[in-house]
Amino acid sequence: MEPISAVRWLAKCGLSAAMLMLACGLATAWFGNGRDLPSTTTRDGTLMTLNRYAREPTPDVVLVGTSLTFRLAEEYFATPRLRNLALAGGSPLTPLEIVARQPRLPGIVLIEANVLSRPTDTALIEKYSRNDNTEPLFFRPIRTAVAAYENWLHAPPSYAQVSLTLKHLLEQPPSDFDNRIYVDRALEHLNAEDPTVAVRLNIKRIQQLTAAIERKGGRVLLFELPYSEQIEASRLARITSEIVHAEFPDQKRWLHIDFRRSELRWADGIHLDQRSAVIIAHAIDRALSSLPGPT
Repeated sequence: MEPISAVRWLAKCGLSAAMLMLACGLATAWFGNGRDLPSTTTRDGTLMTLNRYAREPTPDVVLVGTSLTFRLAEEYFATPRLRNLALAGGSPLTPLEIVARQPRLPGIVLIEANVLSRPTDTALIEKYSRNDNTEPLFFRPIRTAVAAYENWLHAPPSYAQVSLTLKHLLEQPPSDFDNRIYVDRALEHLNAEDPTVAVRLNIKRIQQLTAAIERKGGRVLLFELPYSEQIEASRLARITSEIVHAEFPDQKRWLHIDFRRSELRWADGIHLDQRSAVIIAHAIDRALSSLPGPT
């Protein structure tokens, strides 16, 4: 009986060790670098979008920008295989750096040119530019499975799924919300900042990344989202626009968005409300469809 007990003991130890290793693998896959955590906040939602971009097939069109572009939800676009990597509260250079460092690039990269004074998030760039081949083989399939499940669980609805809701929204009149108090606060902030030095520095980096992306066969276009008239005249908006258009004077470098300003509203003077965001998303769809060649 003694040999049998020893065999059973060894089997139990082996099973326990295997389960412990599996638990460690799952913990590493789930919590290892915060890369595959579920989204709970605006920034977490952005991270989930970056997760999907890094894990899924390369889209045809990518938007990079700030919270202005972040408001243009992916389901507002009819353009297939489009991904919005804009960072709420961040710089368009952060997702642009991430895109440029990927082994495969989208056919078109659209860069929001409204706010170019913010620094890049180097930690985020490093996280999504890291080579996963350095990870132990044991953890890769576990991490991939966990990431795939989370990305599926938090995937946004498609345009087809929400098209009727969007149609109904566009049939409504523009909002009559009185945003003057928010506009005044925004103007105080935007008029206090001189973005000249930061904008020039970031534009130089955009030029470098644009050249790198286009050497690999991608196409880079800039675009501007509309502000309210008061915000458009602010110091930050005016200086940024003057510098970026001076540095990128070629009209072929821009995606020209056609819209009726009278239909647009800004809840805080800066960010488009939902109905206006849908209008601009559809305008971007039309601009993309008019470009020569496949999008």
